[in-house]
Amino acid sequence: MLTREQIVSYFENGYLLVEDVVTPEQLQRMQDITHELIDRSRHVTESNDVYELDEGHNSETPKLTRIKLPHKQHPFFWDVLKNSGITEVLRQLVGANAVLQTSKLNAKAPGGGAAVEWHQDWAFYPHTNDDMLAFGVFLEDVREENGPLQVIPGSHKGPILNHNSGEGVFCGAVDPHDPEFQIEKAVTITGKAGSMSIHHARTLHGSAPNVSDRARLMLFYECCAADAWPLMGGSAYIQRLSQQEQWDDLLDRMIIGAPVLQPRMKEIPVRLPYPPAADVSSIFKVQKTGGAKSAFA
Repeated sequence: MLTREQIVSYFENGYLLVEDVVTPEQLQRMQDITHELIDRSRHVTESNDVYELDEGHNSETPKLTRIKLPHKQHPFFWDVLKNSGITEVLRQLVGANAVLQTSKLNAKAPGGGAAVEWHQDWAFYPHTNDDMLAFGVFLEDVREENGPLQVIPGSHKGPILNHNSGEGVFCGAVDPHDPEFQIEKAVTITGKAGSMSIHHARTLHGSAPNVSDRARLMLFYECCAADAWPLMGGSAYIQRLSQQEQWDDLLDRMIIGAPVLQPRMKEIPVRLPYPPAADVSSIFKVQKTGGAKSAFA
């Protein structure tokens, strides 16, 4: 799926755009399911285990920031991850054994859909090694005006920036005035429906509010090599499960290959996301209740 040049570019820059990663039929099916899920949210009045509502959400004009764990809301999202061009890209970048960390479908609403402040995914869930990445499948065309993903090339090779607020609380965002935050190097990733962005777990990234008249629908899969095991301290649900439940859950999340029971340790920078924000149910809540400063104000 990926050329040698694309693989080299990903490891050098920490991000990549891949076109036509799914077939037209797969794309259409995902679009249909997504719109069905959005339509079902019309009578939801507060965020729950499926939907995170945006400000102004109502039955006539549903506005969502996110559909949570889409691979659990409809089996087709899991099938695409295991049986498409996405699968082959994963195999090329992290190896023969890979597991799903989490999934989310960001439905950034039109007319001001919430920004995602600049951050590194690694700050939320450090592991024993950093063979971790996020795929962002474009379910519709992504343009400059509807809040596309922005990344800072090469930042995955640098430090883990401070993601705590001035009050010392983990807010899941870097301070825009941090001298190590080089926003002038930011690259904006746009593309047509069916394309996919890839960014390394340590790559600094964010996205501005959606000021267009249509939603920005992006399906995110966060994945890692099976020999990357989570460190204590993250807010992932798996750390609240019993040993047997963790094992069963791991088997359910295997995408390719098999579990690896010998964690690979790598000497890399780590910060733990403590003390936690008042609400850790999503990055939007962490950034809001943790007191993050906006780079998009």
